[in-house]
Amino acid sequence: MARYIGPTTKIARKFGDAIFGSDKYFEKRSYPPGQHGMSKKRKTTSEYAIQLKEKQKAKYTYGLLERQFRNLFEKASRKKGVTGDNLLKLLEARLDNTIYRLGFAASRAQARQLVTHKHVVVNGQVVSIPSFTLKPGDKVGLRERSKNLTVVQDSIGRKGKRFNWLTLDERTVEGTFVDFPEREQIPENINEQLIVELYSK
Repeated sequence: MARYIGPTTKIARKFGDAIFGSDKYFEKRSYPPGQHGMSKKRKTTSEYAIQLKEKQKAKYTYGLLERQFRNLFEKASRKKGVTGDNLLKLLEARLDNTIYRLGFAASRAQARQLVTHKHVVVNGQVVSIPSFTLKPGDKVGLRERSKNLTVVQDSIGRKGKRFNWLTLDERTVEGTFVDFPEREQIPENINEQLIVELYSK
């Protein structure tokens, strides 16, 4: 199985954070899953386990596999600057994540499906690779026949949050990846330093 397709609320409860977006079931039961979820007698977690959990949380949040995530980390470590910040910037620059951030899809999984089904264009060219890394100035939009898809119209109609590193032209249903975001602009509740420490062992 290449992607996790099981219950998302269970995973969100595992990390204690609604990583897949708004979830009324998570809000009802935000404690860990399992029969001992509410127990306060849970054993002490090791430093390694805390670091591993943070990496898993980032992987599930952005929908990456282990090898993809490690390759992206190695790419981030080769860039100038803080490795943890670079990692999150590269994750945010993925095409599927940008489609989600622009509001063309209700979730990253739905955004990935739009990309793989060839509904997405970058600078006028169809791109079907969800991991495609955008560069500052890239134009991201949908094919003309795809703009009227029900899932797209529903997502755009929600009028979600706007992000400083992206601009959106609602009339043409096209966005621009202005620049890589700064760490403080990225809303995900991820402690990237723990991931860096894990991979540095």
